[in-house]
Amino acid sequence: MDMKQLQTFLTAAETLSFTQTAQLLDYAQSSITAQIKTLEQELGVILFERLGKRIVLTEEGKRLQQYAQKMLELDQDLKKAMSTEQEQIVLKIGAQESQCVYRLPSILQQFQQAHPQVKIIFKPVHTTDIAKELLQAGKLDIALITDTYQETAMLKRERLIQEQLVFVSASKEIRHPLSAQQLSTETMLLTETGCSYRNHLEVQLQQEGVKPLQMIEFASIEAIKQCVMAGLGITFLPKMVVEKELASGQLVELPSTVNLAPIYTDIAWHKDKHMHRCLEDFITIAKLSYDAFKDEKRA
Repeated sequence: MDMKQLQTFLTAAETLSFTQTAQLLDYAQSSITAQIKTLEQELGVILFERLGKRIVLTEEGKRLQQYAQKMLELDQDLKKAMSTEQEQIVLKIGAQESQCVYRLPSILQQFQQAHPQVKIIFKPVHTTDIAKELLQAGKLDIALITDTYQETAMLKRERLIQEQLVFVSASKEIRHPLSAQQLSTETMLLTETGCSYRNHLEVQLQQEGVKPLQMIEFASIEAIKQCVMAGLGITFLPKMVVEKELASGQLVELPSTVNLAPIYTDIAWHKDKHMHRCLEDFITIAKLSYDAFKDEKRA
């Protein structure tokens, strides 16, 4: 049986007229008769007695009337619960702190103007491997990956921008390009273990047999900047997070001869992900916004 047959049955049970039922539901009378007959055959009972031109509910028909009403109500509740117009859509986004603080606010402002009903949840994603694991497990809908490029066969991935990583200090005394060997005499203020660009720097220094004089680890980029400005050491960060301090003279960019592979920010999602309209819109807004960031860098 289907909901259409139950609705036909309930209308006929109320009107006790196949002719009137056909008029109310905009069906041919033959269709009403056929639906009732199919329902009776499926249930193995007689639902209506045909007494001349009149029809009368049987006892079985009266019992079905009670259940059919409940089934139609449940069907309506189910459709309402599953309707994307009624539900609150949740978009789970993974990104590093640097992206969340310095790039995503303007993107989210545009996105929420277009999709005010969407709830957004951010999760920290420090490397390609973490992003890949969370996307494949369905714990993220989309990720902004800031890392050296790695193959990710199960993911669709689009390049957003190449990040410029810089050594910065509060001191202007270092005039020559900073070498890996010079870092062995410096105190380095770094992001948490596992951060992609910290990993990248540490791997390169290990290859050159270099270890900084001291390493201090922070959970917050803002804390790192404040401590560097206080003269506690030097740091290695994406340039976007220190642009204001460099412009104001609170921090100084240190030229470097340390040979590091490029770091990129890509947007990625699972190749089999169902692309809800709001997810497609987020990708479009993000790509346009990062294009604008690139234009600002060129200017």
